[in-house]
Amino acid sequence: MNATKKMRLALSFLIAVHAVVLLAGFVAPYDYAAQNRALPLAPPTRLHFFDAEGGFHLRPFVYALKLSASEHGAYKEDLSRRYPVQFLVSGDEGKIAGLFPTRLHLFGVEEPARIFLMGTDEFGRDQFSRLLYGGQLSLLAGMLAALLALALGTLLGMLAGFLGRWADEGIMRFAELFLCLPWLYFLFAVRAFLPLHLSTAQAFLIVVALIGLIGWARPARLVRGVVLSARERNYVAVARKLGASRWYVLRRHILPHTYSVLLTQAALLIPQFILAEITLSFLGLGVGEPAPSWGTMLGALQHYHVITSHWWMAFPALVLIPIFLSFHALADALQERLRFIPL
Repeated sequence: MNATKKMRLALSFLIAVHAVVLLAGFVAPYDYAAQNRALPLAPPTRLHFFDAEGGFHLRPFVYALKLSASEHGAYKEDLSRRYPVQFLVSGDEGKIAGLFPTRLHLFGVEEPARIFLMGTDEFGRDQFSRLLYGGQLSLLAGMLAALLALALGTLLGMLAGFLGRWADEGIMRFAELFLCLPWLYFLFAVRAFLPLHLSTAQAFLIVVALIGLIGWARPARLVRGVVLSARERNYVAVARKLGASRWYVLRRHILPHTYSVLLTQAALLIPQFILAEITLSFLGLGVGEPAPSWGTMLGALQHYHVITSHWWMAFPALVLIPIFLSFHALADALQERLRFIPL
């Protein structure tokens, strides 16, 4: 597969994922915090086309779940009534992109039945709805942290490469210190020293700031190398002799050379920082309940009985696999394609 096709496929998948996550208030059938205490750890709802008598129905339907009287913690379907899946239905109030309230949902079923595509957690909350809302936090944290790391890395890398001498020595030695540190453990240590009882917004911003500030060193080294090479070009020397200011030379003649490096680094850093946020939340150092995050959702897997008996609780981890593979495929395609584009 050539680089262009690989890049298009990876971008298409990632755009689709981010679009669905942004539209969580519409796509998710329930509010992420809505509890159904009568249905804790319910398995994924089965969609049926054939009823108990063997009759075929074009519209998929579900049966209501009820606890089994003979087996503790087990559920069985109540076959006495069918509940067709309906589309564009009114339900719990949600928010599109976290800003615009809506009560319109893509699909749903009539109560008392429920449609849990990925089952429920120990509080009876819909895992599918929480997965979509949690993606808003986890994906946004990865992108914002990557943006912060790239901005800081670009600034320091350009200063080190363009000014040289003491600036280069000081910044690069500082960068090497950050590269030598086991950054994930360092992240745990720094976050553990900060207050644990924070609002959702405060915890989110602290996590983003910590991850972004720790991840600037590698982009800075790469940008510095590009700047060192670009500043020796003939047209840069000519511009300087004609009286162009340092800022003009940096902005007009040197900064464009860093674009390919920055794009590739963004595709590599975003999944790393998403994983960092998930890890912090998994350990209780990130965004806490009731706000959903993929890390807090995976926190239930710390319990042995959940791993052995409730396999659907691992869905958030499975979703990460194609997302991370797409980011890495995008980084490979960008590196391959941009290598041959003259700047």
